[in-house]
Parts: sequence; structure tokens; C-alpha cells
Amino acid sequence: MLKGDILSSIEYQKQVAQALDTLKADLPTLFETDISYDIYRKDVYFQDPVNKFKGKINYRIIFWTLRFHGQLFFTEIFFDLHDVTQTASDTILANWTVRGVLRVPWKAQIFFNGYSTYKLDEDGLIYEHIDSWDRAPGEILKQFFRKPEAIN
Repeated sequence: MLKGDILSSIEYQKQVAQALDTLKADLPTLFETDISYDIYRKDVYFQDPVNKFKGKINYRIIFWTLRFHGQLFFTEIFFDLHDVTQTASDTILANWTVRGVLRVPWKAQIFFNGYSTYKLDEDGLIYEHIDSWDRAPGEILKQFFRKPEAIN
């Protein structure tokens, strides 16, 4: 390995560490405050079960939309981050749960688990973010109309 390769490897790991730290700090409060976009490429690709797009501007819009709808439709909404780990040299995995109480008279509760897979380029920047959910979007939507279970 050449000296330049070692240095670039060190720089890459520093960037990956920054991405990990940023995700750990940003994700738990994404319904309240904006995230940092420094760890993403300009052409970042995003996909979840209902959205698919490319570009950092669109990525910023999706997070703004999450905060806006979170405040508009929920009395409480949480993004519980369980862990963020580097699972391969170019991959970060975040496991999480979304839970909340809808702003409706019957106080319907929403709950679903998911994970985010982030792919890193040669500079350690995120070029792809794919979200997977533990249930179909229609199943999550049905939660909006259910009354909470009585606590005995």
C-alpha cells in the first residue's frame, strides 16, 4: 500500500466516522429540527415504500415535509433510533421505530419499525439512502383510523 493510499484510507474512515456521528445526532430529532446535509452527495438518491427521487434539494424537501406533517397531524411523534452501525466499508445501517399520537379525537396511535441503508462513495459521502418498513404503507395508514386499545 502506498503512502497516499494509507492517507486516503485514513481520510475515508474519518468521513465515515463523521457520517455515523451525524446520523446518530440527527435522526432522533428529525421531526423537530433539520438534519445536517454535509454528509450527503449533491445527487443523493432516496427511496422508501412511497417515495423515490434524486438530488439534495429533494432530500431537504422530504425532511422538511416530515417535520411539517409531524407537527400538523400529530400531538406526539417520535423517531426512536435503536442503532447506527457500519456494516461494510461502504454501508451504514440505522434501525429505528416511528411512533406517535394523531391529532384526532380518538387519539389514534401510529407505530412501525424500519431500517435505513446508507451507501457511501469513495469520499465517504452518502450517495444512496434506502428505507425499508416492517409493514406496507396501507397497513400504517389503517392505524390512523383505529382507536387506541384500552389499558386494563
